[in-house]
Amino acid sequence: MSNKRKRIDNLLKGITYFSASIAAIILLFIIIFVFKNGFGLLNIDLITNDYHAKFYNGGIEEVTEFSKTQRPSHLSDEDYYSEKWGIALRDDLDREGKAMVIVSYISEDSPLYQIYDKNNDDNDEFMIEKGNLISSIKFEDKASALSVYGAQHMIQILNESNQFREIVFSSLGGGIRGSLITTLYIIGITLAIALPIGIFSAIYLNELSRKNKINQMIRSMIETLTGVPSIIYGLMGLAVFVPLTVKYTPATSANLISGSLTLAVILLPVIIKATEESLKVVPDDYRQASLALGANRTQTTFKAVLPSALPGILTATILSIGRIIGESAALIFAIGTAVKDNITIFGRSTTLSVHIWSLMTDEPANIELASTIALIILVIVLLLNLIVKLISHQYLKKLA
Repeated sequence: MSNKRKRIDNLLKGITYFSASIAAIILLFIIIFVFKNGFGLLNIDLITNDYHAKFYNGGIEEVTEFSKTQRPSHLSDEDYYSEKWGIALRDDLDREGKAMVIVSYISEDSPLYQIYDKNNDDNDEFMIEKGNLISSIKFEDKASALSVYGAQHMIQILNESNQFREIVFSSLGGGIRGSLITTLYIIGITLAIALPIGIFSAIYLNELSRKNKINQMIRSMIETLTGVPSIIYGLMGLAVFVPLTVKYTPATSANLISGSLTLAVILLPVIIKATEESLKVVPDDYRQASLALGANRTQTTFKAVLPSALPGILTATILSIGRIIGESAALIFAIGTAVKDNITIFGRSTTLSVHIWSLMTDEPANIELASTIALIILVIVLLLNLIVKLISHQYLKKLA
């Protein structure tokens, strides 16, 4: 081999290594950025809590006996405790970075268990719990103790008082339970619509169709659809699927069904192309052997070819799930941007990716919570990948 040829080969090899390294560094940087900014907020409460806090107004009759419970040893210096009322408060920041006063402890004999719901007289289970946020405590004869002045001030005012007119508290809120459920709904409904249509279309194009101009045109249209920006699909969803679902379902506006139909259209080219490629790699010997044994074309396709292409179809499914979770532009039009806690398939809602979009459009943008949701999305996609690879491995093992 000449020296010139060696130099060219080394140059090409160097460009290959350099490009692969750049791609790996970029991916690693994204993961580090998301992990660094989002890991601090990651906890089970974020996943299980509602996004919107529920507010309560508690009243109390005249208190004649106070708890006088000594400060528990497990409380830290950040907890301000009232022996009189048996409650500890702490200053903290909510998931949007705003100051709040949170109940860090409440003793079993606290007089605050005697409060009643001023908005609902029959609510017997009404009480303040650990983790609730105290917004204000209003008195008859003095100024209200507000959370903006901090937990220490609120405890000090409480210790000076034997009675209050009203205590306003709320649940923590800021959770992503609704967005997570919406994402799972969207994944299930979209796959139920897109997978059968996409897989059978690919079978038709690769196994049953003839090579003519019509089928070539269909393939060209599928390839063209792959490159269409998703925002255009969103406009189609708004113009076609939203009115359609409003007319034939209980929906009154953009909804999960219209969002799933829009995503199904987006996914069809991906599923068809990936399934067709997996069918192409099945050796023709399989088909010839099946036909030689007396099977017809349909039996050969569904009993000999399709099972061998299953790993490729599972890969297409994974690609589809990743696209569903990551899609936001189309869904902004098709299901709306309202973050909801009560999810119905005929109502507006947000997926995790749209929730990120919503957080990043706020002023200021909540990068920490957006990164946490992105981290959850990465974990979901990783788990789904592992599950599908495990299923594929077990299936190939059984097939062998």
